Amino acid sequence: ISACLVGSEMCIRDRYQTRQEKGSKEEEKSVFEIDCSLPVEDGVIVIKDFSKYLTERIKVEGKTGNLNENVSVTTDASKILVSAHIDFSKRYLKYLTKKYLKKMELREFLRVVASNEKDKKNSYQLKYFKVPNEDEE
Repeated sequence: ISACLVGSEMCIRDRYQTRQEKGSKEEEKSVFEIDCSLPVEDGVIVIKDFSKYLTERIKVEGKTGNLNENVSVTTDASKILVSAHIDFSKRYLKYLTKKYLKKMELREFLRVVASNEKDKKNSYQLKYFKVPNEDEE
């Protein structure tokens, strides 16, 4: 709220417009991708189990299993797509992915890396840690 002087009277204006005055915004849909192609090809991760884990663990409004129409988890051959109509954090997906890897005891071998491609800024990849091979003599 701001105040201004008009003549000798004081008027108060509301700086904030209501949503109706601004015009209704279209719902923004954010899509996040987790690329699990390497571990799925090697048979280390079952994509359906990972997808099920995410649907059970994602919290919406402080409750797990409260996805409704706000968040949806779909699977491709080796990718998981999470689309959200509400505010949703990419970092939260990384956290859940790390928890899944820990549960499956794969955290020592796999890591979650953000994709460095410009067109895929909302995606993660699961990659193996690089272990140097030591020649045994």
